[in-house]
Amino acid sequence: MYWYENDVKQLENNRQDNAYDLEVIFYGSSSIRLWNDLQLNFPGKKVANLGFGGSTLAACVWFFERIMTDYHPKALVVYAGDNDLGDGRNPEEIFIFFQQLMVKTEMRFGSIPCYFISLKPSLSRWHMADKFMYTNNLIEGEIIKKQNNWKFINVFKQMLDKSGQPNAEYYSQDGLHLSVQGYRLWKEIIGNAVF
Repeated sequence: MYWYENDVKQLENNRQDNAYDLEVIFYGSSSIRLWNDLQLNFPGKKVANLGFGGSTLAACVWFFERIMTDYHPKALVVYAGDNDLGDGRNPEEIFIFFQQLMVKTEMRFGSIPCYFISLKPSLSRWHMADKFMYTNNLIEGEIIKKQNNWKFINVFKQMLDKSGQPNAEYYSQDGLHLSVQGYRLWKEIIGNAVF
């Protein structure tokens, strides 16, 4: 996990002055970190972007306490797990990391509303689509079973085109990260679920 150290230290050093007044923390991998106009997308809401580049769900669990120190949000939105699969981990491992994140979140924040954004169907990782869908099913199933403060936000299906393939307009040139249109879609889906 040492390769994330610089990004994590930067998040610690840039801890927001309004940490106590925040409504929603967005946490996770580069799909969160690169959401540059996050605050503009949700005007009138006090949101924080605590994404760090290339992070895995495992890293989000590992660094959770350090990154969340002094924050007292009213809700948490998480996107991670994509890179875990890209690194060769299996869906069951990611499911265990998610369970660990649930525990850490409750210990730190109590039962605030928490949202897990489904893994997205990116062009560059489409050859692993079955693993992505299975991981999503495992996590959604756990959220349904627990019936607690977690909700599952499914972006997967809405990011496909009419032929059932990832819609290229939602991705940047690397076929992995979101385009402006991709974030516009996320704003609509996530905004409707969270706000």
